[in-house]
Amino acid sequence: MITILRLLNRRRSRIDRVRARLIAAGAGAATFLVCTAVSLADFDDEGGSLTGLALALLALPVAGLVHQANRLATATRERRLAGLRLAGATPGEVRRLGALEGGLLALGGSAAGAAVYALTHLAGPLEQVPVVIAGVTLGGALSGARAGRHVVASPLGVVRRSRLRGPRVRDLLLVVAGVGLFALGGVFKGRFALGGAYGAAVVIAAGMAFLLFGTTLAATWLIRAYARRVGRRTESPEVLLAARLVEADPRAWARALSVVSLTVFIGAAAGAQQAGPGYHQAHALVDLALLVALATSAAALVVHQAEELLDRRRSFAALVASGVPARALGGVLVRQALIAALPVCASAAVLGVVVVIVPLLGVYQVQWLGWAAARAVAMTGIGVLAAMLVALAARPMLRETSRLEQLRA
Repeated sequence: MITILRLLNRRRSRIDRVRARLIAAGAGAATFLVCTAVSLADFDDEGGSLTGLALALLALPVAGLVHQANRLATATRERRLAGLRLAGATPGEVRRLGALEGGLLALGGSAAGAAVYALTHLAGPLEQVPVVIAGVTLGGALSGARAGRHVVASPLGVVRRSRLRGPRVRDLLLVVAGVGLFALGGVFKGRFALGGAYGAAVVIAAGMAFLLFGTTLAATWLIRAYARRVGRRTESPEVLLAARLVEADPRAWARALSVVSLTVFIGAAAGAQQAGPGYHQAHALVDLALLVALATSAAALVVHQAEELLDRRRSFAALVASGVPARALGGVLVRQALIAALPVCASAAVLGVVVVIVPLLGVYQVQWLGWAAARAVAMTGIGVLAAMLVALAARPMLRETSRLEQLRA
């Protein structure tokens, strides 16, 4: 298996090499941040717990970037794996090959991140490093195994379309469970009944995981419903095309915006909590972590935008060949980002404020609501603006992928 992987890597394209570097760099950054967060997390002290949480928040957008990078150049990789399937490779072997590739990249990156952590924390605890490396490597292997699942189903590229579904009950239950666990860990940190000092940390981490997966699944329906509504009411050709493109594949946008929505959620929740007095330095560290997390989320959106342009280059080239100006297609990209990001970021901001206020209804003062609402609106605007700026930055790549030569690609 390793020999086959080496042979395939010798003929990798430039995009494949970029994808490999992104995965390794993301795995290294996630390992360093998680190890540092665990070493700083002290749930007997409010400031220490918020500092550890701030660093842990940074690892989530990095993980999203790694998963999004694993999907870059999907069409090229699927053609490569399809050749193996047609040559006699079994579905299990294709899955193992993808898992091996993703696992090795994540292992190399996480080892580098652990080395940087060990050099910068000579007196700090090191017992969590092997556990973090194993977790990051496992995540990379699972992401790599899932990347080629369409080839496993059909090596000949047969397109199977199913009816788009609405949200299932379990999707909404994941969101509710995530919000509940996050609020529970925040209320009882330092005196959680199970797990001692780190019990609240485990509960908050589980809540984030449930919330991330739940919002991704539920956002698919939310994005599709909003795009359908916009498409029915608009009279602009650009908005109509953007709405139909988003409605045709809402899951891809939900996956790309999941980390952005989580950042907006945490930012709105932090703003609602910061309306009260105390711990200004710790809250400043949380805000700094959110800014870095938003930048990393924007990088994940850049990867998603590149993936979409590469996968739809023939369609865009056909539109240009039929007379559609390239400037209009650039406007379509920006409107796609606006249509997809607005409902997701707005709902995440509202949810973040509710999570903080509901457990504190007895002590939360009315005059604090103004700051909480302003912070939620600001986080929504920042998330939507980031998505639109990424779409604007993708215009030069759009010109490259919409050339007439792409019709023969």
